Amino acid sequence: MKAPMRLFRIVHVLMAFLFACAALILIAIAARMGWVAVIEGLDRATAQEIIEAVGLLAAAVVALQIAETIVEEEVIRDADISAPTRVRRFLSRFFVVLVVAVAIEGLVATFRAMHEDPAQLLYAASILVGVGVLLAAWGLLVHLN
Repeated sequence: MKAPMRLFRIVHVLMAFLFACAALILIAIAARMGWVAVIEGLDRATAQEIIEAVGLLAAAVVALQIAETIVEEEVIRDADISAPTRVRRFLSRFFVVLVVAVAIEGLVATFRAMHEDPAQLLYAASILVGVGVLLAAWGLLVHLN
């Protein structure tokens, strides 16, 4: 039984490493986008590019948090995943990351729609409604536990 568990840990380490690499790439892309936007001048287009860079940074935070959670929960800890406390903690961390990332994407979509195509505001609003539903589901999970 030790060999399959060791294999699972190796796979989890690999997944965490790939999430961390993705986060670093997103950070580099966001930094480049922000730098290029500032060099081109301080105007509305620059603000839009910076807002999009913030959205990429939010995605990078999500990737790093997922990598950290995988390492802490699947590689470092020796406990079984069936432990209710561990599952609640994992789900809470996942919900925090997910809600923050989707909320930032919703705000980015709102700013983009306001400045480029107001007809897209309905879609941006639906993203933010989704954030509200996720928050309500998370609150229900915490309340029921």
